[in-house]
Amino acid sequence: MKAGRRVGGWAGSMVMAVLVLLPGCPATRLAAQDTSVIDRGVRIGIIYRPCVRPGLVMLPGRSASLDSVRAIVARDLDYSDRFELITLPAGDSIRLSTAAGSPPRPTTRGAAPAPTGTGGAAAIGGLNYPLYQALGADFAVAIAPAPAESAAVTVHDVAAGGVRRELRVRLPALKDPGFRLAVHRIADRILEAALGVGGIAATRVLFVRDRKVYSVDQDGADLQLVSASDHDALSPTWSEDGRRFAYMEFWQGHGRVMVQDVATGKRSVAATTGQALDFTPAFSPDGKTLAFSRANDEGTDIYTVNIKDSCCLQRLTVGRFSDNLSPTYSPDGQRIAFVSTRSGLPQIYVMAADGTDQQLFAPFDYGVTGASYAPEWSPDGQSVAFHRDVGGTYQVFVLDVRTRAVRQLTSVGRNEDATWAPDSRHMAFVSDRAAYRQLWIVDVETGRIRPLLSQGGARLPAWSPRLPETAASNP
Repeated sequence: MKAGRRVGGWAGSMVMAVLVLLPGCPATRLAAQDTSVIDRGVRIGIIYRPCVRPGLVMLPGRSASLDSVRAIVARDLDYSDRFELITLPAGDSIRLSTAAGSPPRPTTRGAAPAPTGTGGAAAIGGLNYPLYQALGADFAVAIAPAPAESAAVTVHDVAAGGVRRELRVRLPALKDPGFRLAVHRIADRILEAALGVGGIAATRVLFVRDRKVYSVDQDGADLQLVSASDHDALSPTWSEDGRRFAYMEFWQGHGRVMVQDVATGKRSVAATTGQALDFTPAFSPDGKTLAFSRANDEGTDIYTVNIKDSCCLQRLTVGRFSDNLSPTYSPDGQRIAFVSTRSGLPQIYVMAADGTDQQLFAPFDYGVTGASYAPEWSPDGQSVAFHRDVGGTYQVFVLDVRTRAVRQLTSVGRNEDATWAPDSRHMAFVSDRAAYRQLWIVDVETGRIRPLLSQGGARLPAWSPRLPETAASNP
């Protein structure tokens, strides 16, 4: 999620896969288990249990005006990798509701009884829970029109025979810049209602293409140029609250760090930057401090500056014939992981946020292990992703912060620049596995992988946190 740790060349890249085709799932589902099924997909050397995700069906609605909303929400729920989406049989041969006058069974999970009025697929008499249970659904979602340009969302608990949650969501106009983000939030609220976990639908990914910074929704839609069109830019990163992002911009022969407001598009230069080559910015979790790399005649070192008060430049590392760069904060703000060449080849180190207690973080075998780059701390604080040279090509690795054990995640093609989603379960990364370099997303629990963009030339991705409702998508 925080991606202020990379610039082109040797500071950049790697991610997913030992690709193995999975067999199709059996017709019967394992009801006693509650994680991950994929009909056809890939595995990346991670142990998981196939064919046990809860089933979910998106109910058809009578209002065609909400068809695009249902389509986006269904895709978001599919991309969450937490449900097996069930497609209803075509035609009108199945009865969506129970017989009139037959009330739904009361839920056993603390939810209100199912509605008995009209409202899309939750028709008079309630939902036909036995039918959907027979189809393998654990949850059913209905989206229907509601007054005041809003939508009524009903999450049915099929197994309990009742309504898990009812939501009323105001939707902007279809052409409003905030429309898609509002719909993505519906998917996240459905996921929270059904499983009690946070989603990643209302997020965006920054990346660099043609030396400019772009932004795209996590489903690959709504591509936008967000950096200035008259300056080259690299190393994008998000603030923890999703209201700002930063990147390095080339300016008059130097590199300065720009901080940009998401809602207004207003750009400002971070204090004290622009007099040298300043790059790979990273926000502290509280948003008050910006760490970055500075290269000059003495080498490359890591600095911090108080961007809240525009003061207080502090040098954290002293190179002494080595380079230190690509900082990434731990979620609690207490530590910073970074790249250092002090042992020879670049490797992953860690220090306290004030620069003390610098030590090796990711173990390596001297003379055997390749160079390591681009660390990024996971939002849950348990892991650090980075890429490492393996036999002349980059692959993505994950470091367990507690045990300091390192495991390789990818092996097919060149994979680099991994960035965590806010759920600490998904990653975006750059890979040439499809013959050219493009952005991919992987679920590290199941190994399911999908392209984020079909166009090539993308690099240095940075996945946002869950975006607040006041964050617009226009620069």
